[in-house]
Amino acid sequence: MNLKQLEVFLWVAELKGFTKAAKRLYMSQPAVSFQIQSLEEFLGVKLFWRNEKNVILTEAGKLLFEQAKQIVAHFYKIKSVVNDLKELKTGSLTIGASTIPGEYILPKLIGDFRRQFPGIQINVRIAGSAQVEKWLLNREIDLGFCGTLISGKEIECLPFLTDHLVLIAPVDHPWEAGGEIKISDLVKEKFVLRESGSGTRKTFETSLARSNISKEQLSIVMEMGSTRAVITAVEAGLGVSVVSFLAARDPLLLGLIKEIRVHNLDLNRKLYVIRDQSWMSNFAAETFHSFIFTQENNLLFS
Repeated sequence: MNLKQLEVFLWVAELKGFTKAAKRLYMSQPAVSFQIQSLEEFLGVKLFWRNEKNVILTEAGKLLFEQAKQIVAHFYKIKSVVNDLKELKTGSLTIGASTIPGEYILPKLIGDFRRQFPGIQINVRIAGSAQVEKWLLNREIDLGFCGTLISGKEIECLPFLTDHLVLIAPVDHPWEAGGEIKISDLVKEKFVLRESGSGTRKTFETSLARSNISKEQLSIVMEMGSTRAVITAVEAGLGVSVVSFLAARDPLLLGLIKEIRVHNLDLNRKLYVIRDQSWMSNFAAETFHSFIFTQENNLLFS
């Protein structure tokens, strides 16, 4: 038994004739008769009584008629739902992101994406880069955005944006705003930093290591799980810090903190989008992944 046989059966029953059904289905009458005969053989019962004027459903035919309508309707409902998913008329997307992509980049990207695909429900979970990687490996998210390069056999990690970190200090700090200090001056200061595992923290420590300064040489007076909290702590005079310019831009413009340049310290880093290639992701995730690499968005974030 197959869907074609059920559809032919329904049309014969509705139109009460093989010839009428054949015309409606653009089939020959023998082809219609063959479909009904095959269905009857499969079920082992007669479905129609035939007379000179029309055909009449048997008891078994009446029972099948009600069930077949539901089966065919359900089939087309499934087909419609799947097509909606493929065409992104509906669906869901769960994203895990570290602080900088999650708070300063994704809102704009998601807004642009949903203007094209308003039926997609998007959920964003924000944590440190290490946690985002765990979420991906546990298949709790479809895509991840983080500030560190993730390596793994099945993980695809692609850079999508260059992020510039800046050294910030309270406005009353002796360092001159816009001035330049030596790397060795950093070990004399008190730092308020993101927690271990943060992409920002790792980038800063890696940059220092290239200049032969270990993280143990820093005086870290406070660790915080939020970049905004770090900036607020610097505003309050609790220490200096290194954060993404994306997060510091507005406080700098408002004069709440000041930026200090560090001679020969490279604080640029890549932000990455990650996905697990070992399992099938959904249509929305694949489309959003392609969307962030469009020329328009590359120009936006360059």
